[in-house]
Amino acid sequence: MGQSAERIVMLADCQSFYASVEKAANPQYANKPVVVAGDPERRSGIILAACPLAKKFGVTTAETVREAIAKCPDLVIIRPRMQLYIDISMQITDIYRAFSDLVEPYSIDEQFIDVTGSQKLFGTPLEIAQAIQDQVRSETGIYTRLGISYSKVTAKMACDLWAKKNDTGLFVLREADLPELLWKQPINKMFMVGSRMTAHFTAMGMPTIGDLARTPLPELKRLMRRKFRKNCDIDAELYWRLANGKDDSPVSPYTHKTPPKSVGHQMTLPRDYRTMEELKVVLLELTELVCRRCRGLGFMGFVVSAGCQGADFDRPTGFYRQSKMPEPTNVTNHVYKAAVELFERHWGGEPVRKVAVGLTQLSGEEEYQLSLFDERDRFRMLERATDALKDKYGSTAIMRAVSKTAAGQAEDRAGKIGGHYR
Repeated sequence: MGQSAERIVMLADCQSFYASVEKAANPQYANKPVVVAGDPERRSGIILAACPLAKKFGVTTAETVREAIAKCPDLVIIRPRMQLYIDISMQITDIYRAFSDLVEPYSIDEQFIDVTGSQKLFGTPLEIAQAIQDQVRSETGIYTRLGISYSKVTAKMACDLWAKKNDTGLFVLREADLPELLWKQPINKMFMVGSRMTAHFTAMGMPTIGDLARTPLPELKRLMRRKFRKNCDIDAELYWRLANGKDDSPVSPYTHKTPPKSVGHQMTLPRDYRTMEELKVVLLELTELVCRRCRGLGFMGFVVSAGCQGADFDRPTGFYRQSKMPEPTNVTNHVYKAAVELFERHWGGEPVRKVAVGLTQLSGEEEYQLSLFDERDRFRMLERATDALKDKYGSTAIMRAVSKTAAGQAEDRAGKIGGHYR
């Protein structure tokens, strides 16, 4: 893969990102097993990231802190600092943009980079990848692995299957190499194939990626229809294209800047909520978050959705329903009233551990029909004033009184990003 007009895409992945950020910020932990997890003082929560030293002891992400300590008693546990991780991720994005203006975030620690037009400036794809790797490590202390290929999906698999496992952290997957390299891999190694689909494909006689890739598409559609007893031609074509490395989607810096189709928030509660009065507090807090975000984006919603879930995943309880309001709105009290009505109609009284509220069928604020005695503009002006105070002084600068009760979560949530501490 030299200097040519061939499309060249990279997937850059930061190794054990949260843990690597903490080790770079705390040199005293350089040679110690470090994990980022829930609350180190209470030794609660799950492992969000483990450094390579911790992984050598068998520590894995998503296991509990208690399980991790049993494997590695000398484990250094650090509470997550989400704002710091976001800042470092954006710093790394800026480094990538020095090599190409086509950079697309895939997650906080993974980004696609199209360097097709960068070769005359920076050299071959491997030279560019090495330069990116060196600059990220020099400026942030983070080690990156880069999969290099001709499309986003093959770059992702080049990174996951090979770059993450070799000594250089770099790997080139050419289209001509798919039969020899990719197709010999077991089907569970394919992008977007989890344990359930692995079992299905294996039962259909396709234990390797090559088995799937070489199956004619019409035959795959027939097999999947028979297996799932429904029309799943779109899914069949997606899997077939992935196995054959076919992906024409561009690397777009604007992927996450398209108008949303919905705005929603959910909250995992610290304990079971058992009364409607407690749930109303959380519903109001979530509704305020949803409506504030809608106002910030300049949208109103016509359909409100609400739902809940219990803590026992083996015996799931709860519901998720939606209803159409008389007119689109982003006024907190109006959406809250509709959310409460959904709960009063559908909640069966079971203990609740997770609550969600959302708005869909969005339209621009300037695109609505006035109705008689319409008070939305007056409410919106009031709420924009409170939004401005929160934007300037923080989410807790002005709060509803119910959020100070035992059921309120707004104050604790304000100190977190994505459910984790800032």
